[in-house]
Amino acid sequence: MIKIEVDLGDRSYPIHIGSGALANISTNTKVESRQIMVVTNETVAPIYLERITNAFADRIVKTVILPDGEEFKTLDNLNVIISALLEYEFDRSCTLIALGGGVVGDLTGFSAACYQRGVDYIQIPTTLLSQVDSSVGGKTAVNHRLGKNMIGAFHQPTCVVADTATLSTLDQRQIRAGVAEIIKYGLISDPEFFEWLETELENLLRLDAECLAYAIRRSCENKVAIVARDERESGVRALLNLGHTFGHGIENVLGYGEWLHGEAIACGICMAADLSVRMNLLSTAEYERILSLISRAKLTLLPPVGLNPKELATAMYKDKKTRGGRIRLVLLRGIGDAFVCDDYPDSEFQAVLNCGRASNQQ
Repeated sequence: MIKIEVDLGDRSYPIHIGSGALANISTNTKVESRQIMVVTNETVAPIYLERITNAFADRIVKTVILPDGEEFKTLDNLNVIISALLEYEFDRSCTLIALGGGVVGDLTGFSAACYQRGVDYIQIPTTLLSQVDSSVGGKTAVNHRLGKNMIGAFHQPTCVVADTATLSTLDQRQIRAGVAEIIKYGLISDPEFFEWLETELENLLRLDAECLAYAIRRSCENKVAIVARDERESGVRALLNLGHTFGHGIENVLGYGEWLHGEAIACGICMAADLSVRMNLLSTAEYERILSLISRAKLTLLPPVGLNPKELATAMYKDKKTRGGRIRLVLLRGIGDAFVCDDYPDSEFQAVLNCGRASNQQ
């Protein structure tokens, strides 16, 4: 079992990573609350819900089971959770448990942030993407039809338990989507990790236990290092958005749930790399390495055929990272050297939206 500490002073918490971590869930989480609300979805509940509720059989445990999918990360489902808490008369000492992927984690975390001005919650991520990214760092949100994650709060969990054995139930599409976020960490600030991924990608995709544990640990360590320096994204934490402004725009225009989040982020990374090359920041050789790795992961390099560039630009301008009418993008000076930029040629930005350079790679 691997334990990583997220150092945020009085909001610090552990991340437990390992196969079989759910077997000791009550010990790992150290929940003291008398009242526990487990939030999960229709896919995960039949597999793991009973195990979690049995672990806390000596408490008052209630459950909320939501539909599965990004399109359900809405205020309506936030209200479902809040209403259940009120109907069961949960007080401020209660604890919520998010059992599922990123959608469940975001909804549960935001509910915990809102309910009676803030209660405890625990993350039990069951997808690769949520284990390496969304369960760590305290970002919680729901989507709006005009923008992704536009309604939310920073609210740190009290614990994260990532049982790698839960990933065995995922299909390859979900695994590949999680790998997109793993690749992101290498590109932001960890070139050695990127090189490791170039060597071990196929082993990671087939869920080799040793590779999987290493990739999750290294990803979490990279994210924890940034979050500890900038919890509320006033500076360096913005680097974690590599590929996300493009990606969120794609998700919004297509309709939430059409592409998995990680699929959109992989495409967004390629678009950010494309713009970096056009600005003579990133070498062609490194650009090719990025495209090659993402392609080997069987992730899409280009936005879907027929996506309107003007609609994509409009969605991106509504992104919460826009400042003074300029979209702030995370670009690359090299593999492992990301930076935030709003000073880019509009003509080159438009060319990327039209897939000018990336289309030549197909």
